[in-house]
Amino acid sequence: MNMPITVAIVEDNKVIREGLSVLINGSDGFSCVATYPTAEAAIKNIDKDAPDIILMDIQLPGMSGIECVRKLKATNPSIQIMMQTIYEDDERIYDSLVSGASGYILKKTPPSKLLEAIQDLHNGGSPMSSQIARKVVQAFQKMNSVTNETENLSPRENEILSYLAKGYRYKEIADILFISIETVRTHLRNIYEKLQVRSRTEAVLKYLKK
Repeated sequence: MNMPITVAIVEDNKVIREGLSVLINGSDGFSCVATYPTAEAAIKNIDKDAPDIILMDIQLPGMSGIECVRKLKATNPSIQIMMQTIYEDDERIYDSLVSGASGYILKKTPPSKLLEAIQDLHNGGSPMSSQIARKVVQAFQKMNSVTNETENLSPRENEILSYLAKGYRYKEIADILFISIETVRTHLRNIYEKLQVRSRTEAVLKYLKK
């Protein structure tokens, strides 16, 4: 007989947490081995409970779900984590995946689809709601467009941006590169135009994303 897929739930809402536990324990092939109301509780007990899969809420009291994923994956690289959230925005999705989550589905996902997603994740897949998958594609398309824009910068413009990203002031950059402050400003105007931004902060953010 196959062993059930063991699941832990990190969710601060008691009703949702208990509902998920009942669903998982009441379904053949699944077992809920632990529930945690906070990220801190999950980090403290995860080694003892040793689940195959973690269902992780993003918006938690104290430490966020995204930071919890980062910490859990640092000490348990093989653990599989699926974000479960009401949020569909690109930044949360991107941050979750970069932190180490392998799946991302919405809380409004029907129970049968949630169980399928857990099974898929356990089998090596990366389950996502269709809405989330579309957002992931859009996020990576945006990243590609940023890369294309930064490729248009000259070596000198890239050099100046790298110093800006490290917090150097215009005068310091001018002194390091043996050019005038006005020349630095001219390069910056060109950088703003090429990257289609209006401030130093926006330019540095695009540079760091490439």
